[in-house]
This record gives sequence, C-alpha cells and structure tokens, in this order.
Amino acid sequence: MEIRPVLDEEHTELADITVAAYLGLGHVDDEYEPELRDVAGRVAGAHVMVAVDDGGRILGGVTYVPDRASPYAEFDAEHAAGIRMLAVRPDAQGRGVGEALTAECLDRARSEGRRELILHSGTTMTAAHRMYEKLGFERDPNLDWWPTPGIELLGYRMHLEPGQAE
Repeated sequence: MEIRPVLDEEHTELADITVAAYLGLGHVDDEYEPELRDVAGRVAGAHVMVAVDDGGRILGGVTYVPDRASPYAEFDAEHAAGIRMLAVRPDAQGRGVGEALTAECLDRARSEGRRELILHSGTTMTAAHRMYEKLGFERDPNLDWWPTPGIELLGYRMHLEPGQAE
C-alpha cells in the first residue's frame, strides 16, 4: 500500500468512497454530503491523501489539516494540526488502511513541528475509536461538539513532542 496526495482525476472516486463510508455509519445528511464530495475544495484548503494498492486502486483517503488557518480546521490551538474525513472503502476495511492514513497524518504533524493532532469521530464509529486509541490518541471530552442537532462528535487528541519519532 502506498500513501500519496490525491490526483485531480481521482477526486470523484475519493468523494464516492468518502460518502459511502459515512453513509454506512449514518453520518451523512443533505448538508454534509456536498462537503464530503468536495475533494477539490479540501485540496485547496488542506492536504488530501489517498491509500492505493499495488494496482493503483484507491482504498481510502484522509484530509490532513495543517493548522488553524485552514478552512477545514475544527480546532483553535496555534500549535495543532487535525485529521478530517478519514474514509476507507468497505471492501478494504480491516486491512490497516485507516491506520496507515492516520500514521501519515501523524508523521506530517511531527515533521511540521505541531504539538498535537486533533480529530473528531462520530459516536457510532467504534472501530475507528479503537484504532485511534491503539495509536495513542486520547479521548478529550472538552473537544466534543454537536455540528447539527442529533449528531455528536467525540474529540480525540494526541500530544506530540518535538522531534518525537514514530
């Protein structure tokens, strides 16, 4: 598996994968679906990466938010980076794709000197919660928020030390 920036011609495929993954968990409504599909917008305001198999098939993707100035930031901390819209195609789940994409975000945050990596996850995304905790993220209820009525997002944070190696 290779992790690399999404190519322009892959935007539609990644949008479909992202919407399908979030639909499967009940986290898509008419307001959020256009945001999930807007890969080009995410590329313009953050870093979008994909995991591809040996044949070049997209297995999943993630949006790495480098700082609070990004329009995709869900945090205010000056020293933080974030993860948004992590999605793995259903037939590739359970193969370490999400973990590899998350590790890439951790590596980027460390290389950029960020002091923490922040993400939010829906309450029903229990497999993702286990993965985040396995990687060293900690639940932070102070980061929890409700973007729309009935949708609660759980906050996770990982503190990073300067020069810390993976």
